[in-house]
Amino acid sequence: MQPFSRRNFLKSSSALALGATAIQPFRLFAAAAKKKIPIGVQLYSVRKNCEKDLPGTLNAVGKIGFEAVEFAGYYGRDAKTLRKLLDDAGLKCCGTHTGLDTLLGDKLQPTIEFNKTIGNKFLIVPSLPSKYSKRREDWQKAADLFNEISDKVRPQGMIVGYHNHDPEFKPLGGEMPWDTFFNRAKNEVVIQFDTGNAGDLGVDPRIYLKKFPGRVASVHVKPFSKKNPNALIGEDELVWPEIFELCETVAGVEWYIIEYERDNEPPLVSIEKLRKILCNMGKC
Repeated sequence: MQPFSRRNFLKSSSALALGATAIQPFRLFAAAAKKKIPIGVQLYSVRKNCEKDLPGTLNAVGKIGFEAVEFAGYYGRDAKTLRKLLDDAGLKCCGTHTGLDTLLGDKLQPTIEFNKTIGNKFLIVPSLPSKYSKRREDWQKAADLFNEISDKVRPQGMIVGYHNHDPEFKPLGGEMPWDTFFNRAKNEVVIQFDTGNAGDLGVDPRIYLKKFPGRVASVHVKPFSKKNPNALIGEDELVWPEIFELCETVAGVEWYIIEYERDNEPPLVSIEKLRKILCNMGKC
C-alpha cells in the first residue's frame, strides 16, 4: 500500500456502510458456464480527484464506461446526495469499504439505511482491529462476530464480507488467518479478494479463488509486479487469463472492481487504461 493507505483513510472518513437490493439465494458453487461480470472501480483509485470534485469525478468515471463504483469514504456527502450523484452519472454502487465499528450496536441500523439509500448491498470490512487479528483464536472470534452481523443484515437485503490486506496471509498457529477466518465463517460471509495485495505477500490468487467456491463476491482487479511497480494488467506478473477463468466459473464473482494506487500518471488516465485492457481481453 502507499503511505496514505486505505486503512488510514477509513479512520478519517465518515461512517461507512452497505446497501439495498435483495440478496439472491446463496450459491455454494457457481455455475460451470462462464458468466459476464460487470466492471466497477474502487474510488480510492481516484481519491484526490474525488476530494476536489466528487460530482465531476463520478461523471468522468461514468463516461469512461464503468458500470459502478465502490466507496472507501463519502467525502462529506450524505446518502441522498450520493445517490443523486450516482444516478446523474449513470452509475451503481457495487460496494462500500465499511469500518467494523459501524456494523456494531446502535451504529448498525444507520449503516444499513445509508447503504440502502445509495443502492449498495455489499458491506465489505477492509481490516480488523488488533484485538481480532493478533492470534489464531482472535481470527476465530472475528469470524463468529461476522456470523452474527450476517444474521442481522441478511433479512434487510445486505451481505457482509471481508477484504484482504497484509495480515491475512502471515501464518498464525500453523494456519493462514484467511483460512482460519473463512473456514469458521458462514458461507453467507463473503470474500472480496484483492489480487494485488495477495501478490505483495507472494500469494497466488488462483489458489484462493478456488479454495472457497461460490463465496468470492467481488475481486479487486489490481496488478502486481516486483520488477515494475507501475505495471498495468498484462505487464505484470499475475496470470490473468487463469484468474479471470476462475472468477467466471468456480469463484462466484459478481463484480470486477478495478483498483490502481500508483501516481505515475493521472489517476483517471490509469483507470481508463485498465478498463480498456479488460475490454481487449473480452471482459466488457
